[in-house]
Amino acid sequence: MILYPAIDLKDGACVRLYKGDMDKATVFGDDPAAQARSFVEAGCEWLHLVDLNGAFAGKPVNGAAVEAILAATNVPAQLGGGIRDMATIEAWLDKGLARVILGTIAVRDPALVREAAKAFPGKVAVGIDARDGMVAVEGWAETTDTTATDLARQFEDAGVAAIIYTDIDRDGAMQGPNVAATAALASAVSIPVIASGGVSSLDDLRALKDSGAALDGAISGRALYDGKIDLAQAVALLKS
Repeated sequence: MILYPAIDLKDGACVRLYKGDMDKATVFGDDPAAQARSFVEAGCEWLHLVDLNGAFAGKPVNGAAVEAILAATNVPAQLGGGIRDMATIEAWLDKGLARVILGTIAVRDPALVREAAKAFPGKVAVGIDARDGMVAVEGWAETTDTTATDLARQFEDAGVAAIIYTDIDRDGAMQGPNVAATAALASAVSIPVIASGGVSSLDDLRALKDSGAALDGAISGRALYDGKIDLAQAVALLKS
């Protein structure tokens, strides 16, 4: 399993939200590139970036911060938030992103996800964010009537690189991940699944690792900033 440190970007700063609420943002730093470098120096092999403003605007907003991170680091990075057309996908990949994450558009226009995954093999992931098992879109502001598993299965043969599954009610709440739901999703599809939301201790990572599902990785944000998880220890645990 791979540990993905999360850098969530709002108004150019590194923040963490509480359960996806933009009004409940804790600012952890105003230099995202420096934060990214510190994660890399601690041993991370990937970075998980989110353009929070972009998720609501439907287009990239924190592009300058993302580009600064890419320039400052030498590990692959994946980005979600506001990526909703082929031109934006291509532009980000041209700028050096290893992977784009398509969330809202996976619900609104699944054909675009298929087209992108075919055009850019290994570089397109689907972000599935769920509240009580139902997919939420538009920066989590709107809950759909589609289940996370049903959405994931739509892309079973599309060639997407991974599914990032976030349990919204766990995100930023430091209450532990929804291991059962994450494992169930991973068992329902053959696409690699990355767990997100609520990972707040080494024990949480251990529980995901031992869940019985072949998870590809886990994302952690607030716990790394708060010092609840030592990044080097976490990377070692998931590699063991």
